[in-house]
Parts: sequence; structure tokens; C-alpha cells
Amino acid sequence: MLDLLTFLVDGVVVLCGLTLIAIGLGFFLIIGRFVFDELRGVRDRAPITLPDEDLPHVLLQIPVFNEPSVTEQALRCAAQLDWPKDRLRIQLLDDSTDDTPLRAAVVAAELRARGVDVEHVRRTDREGFKAGACAYGLTLSDAPFIAMLDADFRPPAHWLKATVPLLVKDPAAGFAQSRCEFVNFEKNWLTRAQGLIQDGHFLVEQRTRARAGWLFQFNGTGGIWRRATIESAGGWSDYSLAEDLDLTVRAALDGWRGIFVSEPAIPGQVPEGIRDFRRQQRRWSNGFVQVAKRTMAPLWNAPWTLTKRIAALTLISHQIFFPAAAIGLIAFLIGVGLHGSVAPYALLLQVVGVMVVVIALGMTLPSYLVLKRGSLADYAKTVVSLPPLMIYLAFSNGAKVVQTLRGRRSHFKRTPKVEHVEVAPVDIDAEA
Repeated sequence: MLDLLTFLVDGVVVLCGLTLIAIGLGFFLIIGRFVFDELRGVRDRAPITLPDEDLPHVLLQIPVFNEPSVTEQALRCAAQLDWPKDRLRIQLLDDSTDDTPLRAAVVAAELRARGVDVEHVRRTDREGFKAGACAYGLTLSDAPFIAMLDADFRPPAHWLKATVPLLVKDPAAGFAQSRCEFVNFEKNWLTRAQGLIQDGHFLVEQRTRARAGWLFQFNGTGGIWRRATIESAGGWSDYSLAEDLDLTVRAALDGWRGIFVSEPAIPGQVPEGIRDFRRQQRRWSNGFVQVAKRTMAPLWNAPWTLTKRIAALTLISHQIFFPAAAIGLIAFLIGVGLHGSVAPYALLLQVVGVMVVVIALGMTLPSYLVLKRGSLADYAKTVVSLPPLMIYLAFSNGAKVVQTLRGRRSHFKRTPKVEHVEVAPVDIDAEA
């Protein structure tokens, strides 16, 4: 019986280890392509300038739910965007049940009195959550381009002029995603860790995927959709908590591609407490799993190159890391107890350990240096916190991911935000 138990435990350790290695190879693919592009001197798209008379109508959607401290400033910031007033409509999609609508209505009226086209949209229910709100808002406008911002993001004034022309001049591009930054990333160890991860996500992963022509996601904020893309891909769908990823995949399968815009960056916020961070990560994990269940087969059968299909599958399925890491670690500890030694797992530990180091450095160090986030000593202190944080998320998210795989449907829980700066937004890139 003991031998059978040991055999089963060893099998679980190996299976989970191989799963982690497979996920790691997906990141190796990104890092390798990033290095290849850098050695070749690949550069971002050159900016495109359009005369004001050629600028199209843009609808800017700002979905909010019970976020009074950031909604007022979101409207004021949006009103400062450098775009012809007769071709920009700001649409506040307000599903709030607290005092947010009252406070927002005052600001909206003030801005309208100054000639800003602000529409305060209220629904009778929250059906479809963010996806439902965005879909409803589209019925109230016929603008050909749809910009999207979460309530805590503060774009510089020239954001639209730096981004929309790229879509205008590239009819095959369905959306443009700007790089996001985070104004509170130095608040504590948790925000520093998130800042490190997110900088790598945008500057290494997102930019590399876009340059290579691989699937990369619209992040739900700091981006612009072509209306024709949304409509031809089937519109917003609310079956997933990751409605932005779902639309991205459907648009790609429909023949559209995205543009990644490194500059200007759009400043936002990351969660400052572990509880809010855990809630956000669970929502993202569950959403990704929901999308993966529905789109893995269509992506694998897409008429793309093998590399492009593998890159797409690694994007939508990497959340399986969490249950694999949690189950694997538990099985490993049991196995060590049964064997009385780590020796049977030495090779697996070495391979996983090397991959962790390579991925942690490859995904975070380039962006840290390029963006001049601080000293190497500060970087070292932050990067060593990432593996323990991922293990924490493995146990926090793992069970939820498994439940979602089994069909459990989760409810949307927003991440609380606070207003850190009560002044007009500035162009952080110009000051860098």
C-alpha cells in the first residue's frame, strides 16, 4: 500500500512539474522572441499625425460601479484630451448603487456647460456587468472608434492623437492597446511587485506578441477599438469575467489584429492590499479559464502558423499554473516525507528552479532598466518577492480555477480604487 501511495504521489509531482515546465516554455518563447527583436533593432511604429479636419469621431467609454473617489477626476481628465470637441463624446457608463451617480452628475453638468460632450448613462440593472454596460453604450452612439478607460486611469492629453491615427491608417488593425503604468507602484512591497510584473507584461510580453503578429490581449483599459471590429466579431459577451480577452480572441479569429502602443503610457493603479489583490487575481484567473474553455479548440484549428497557434494557446491557458503549482507543492511535500529525501525530485527541482530564475529576470529586468524604475538593489529586493507571491496565488487561486474548469460561474467583484492625485493629469513621458 505504501509503495502504491508513493507511486501515485510521484506521478502527481511529475505531472504538475511537466505542466509548470510547459507553461514556462511559453514564457521562454516570449523572452526568446523579445531578445531576437532587440538584437535585430526592431522598433515601434512611427507616430502618425493627422490634421484636425481628418480626425474621426471617437466615443470614450468609462465604465464605473460605486467608485465615487475616482469617477469625478476621471471625467475631468477625459475632458482635457486634445481632440476636437465636436468629435469626442465621453460616455460615463454608471451602474453604481451608491452616491457615485449624484457626484458624477454634478461634474458632467459642469463639463457640458464648458462645451464638453458628456453622456451620463444609467441602466436599470447590471446585466452583463462591464460587458453589458459597454454593449449598451454602443447603442447610443455611431462613432467609428471606441476608446476605453477604467475610472482610475489618467491618460495624457495627447493620448488619442498618438493612438487613433495608427488605426485610421491601418484598416486591418482592430484595436490599439496602450502601455499602462501605475502611479502607486511604490506604495509598499506588494505594489512594487505588481509594478514589476505589469511593466514586464506590457513592455516585454504585449509588445513582443504584437511585433511578432501573435495574439495579444486588449487589457480592458487604455485602448481603442474599431467599431467595425467589435461588430464583426459578434459584439461584447458577458459569459466571462475577462470580456476584454474574449473579444480579443474572437476578433483575431475573425481576421483582425492589434497594435501595441508603447508611448504615451496611461497611468492607473494597482491594488494596495493583499485582499484586493487576491480578489483581482481571482477574477482574472476565472475569466481567462472561462475564455480558454470556449476558444482553445477554435484557436488550435485557426488557419495560422504552428508558432502563432502555440503562442495564442499559451496566452489563454497559463492560468492553469495556479492549481498545478498548488497541487504539485503539496504532493512534493508528501513525497519528500514518504521518500525521506528530495533526491527523487532533484532533476525536476533543478529544471523548474532554473526556469523560474530565467523567467523572473527575462520578463522583468528589461522593462525595469528601460523605464529606469530604480537601482539594481531595489530591483533585487522586489524580484525575490515574486516566487513567494506566486505560491500564495497558487493556493489562493488554484481551487477557484478548478471550480471554474468544472463549470462554476463567478460574479464580478470590482477592485476598490482611491484618488491619489487631485490635480490635472500630466504627460509623464514628456517629463521622464
